[in-house]
Amino acid sequence: MPTRPHHPDPAFATTLAHGLALLQCFRVGETVLGNKELADRTGLSKATISRLTYTLAARGLLLYDTHLRRYRLGSTALSLGYPLLASLRVRQLARPLMKALADQVGGSVSLGLRDRLRMVYVETSRGHDAIAFRPDIGASLPMLATAMGRAWLARAPEDVRHRLLNALREAEPDDYQRLVGAVDTAIEELATLGFTRSRGDWQRDVHAVAVPMRTPIDGEILVFNCGVPAVRMTPRKLEREMGPRLLKLVAQVETLVAWE
Repeated sequence: MPTRPHHPDPAFATTLAHGLALLQCFRVGETVLGNKELADRTGLSKATISRLTYTLAARGLLLYDTHLRRYRLGSTALSLGYPLLASLRVRQLARPLMKALADQVGGSVSLGLRDRLRMVYVETSRGHDAIAFRPDIGASLPMLATAMGRAWLARAPEDVRHRLLNALREAEPDDYQRLVGAVDTAIEELATLGFTRSRGDWQRDVHAVAVPMRTPIDGEILVFNCGVPAVRMTPRKLEREMGPRLLKLVAQVETLVAWE
């Protein structure tokens, strides 16, 4: 069972942090959880979990399924994220360009930003017949295994990158040992090619490229990626087609943002 050490900062709201940690236990494919599962995942006592689930359900952030006797996220959890999505004007500006590129390459084009130790999609477009890989808004993905995560790390200031890599080493030691070398490669790729690559390192049947925006939006590094099912890959499609086209898309988006 994980432990929750006492936070050294007296201004830190521990109860609030516990409630947020509980909400973060819900994942794609694991949308319904009971108190025991929540206790196991958070390291909190069952009594604490009971108080938190009761309070979160009263506020609409959780919904109790009386048939399953478990909790699922409530609609209020969804509404909390809407102001952030609505404030990202870049999503609306990029959407038609993303859809056009997704159709051209027969894959998906997404826009994401960092969420702690992962990346999260804030916009996505799919080619009309891209059935193998269907990301959606709000979906999260790992940093080290993906072109998007590597592009973020390559663009980030060196001190920020090192701090995040140290956190990843603690949180995901196996993936860190296997994939940390890809970060240096990504830094070189971004400098020489303008984009980073992942050849099935996260999802074996998907190859992807990613390009970070040069200027942060509201202090966030935003990254575009383009993924194509492996069965549709041709020799050097990443380098000759997907990467250059994604670079062009990002340049167009940056021009549109500058005009806003």
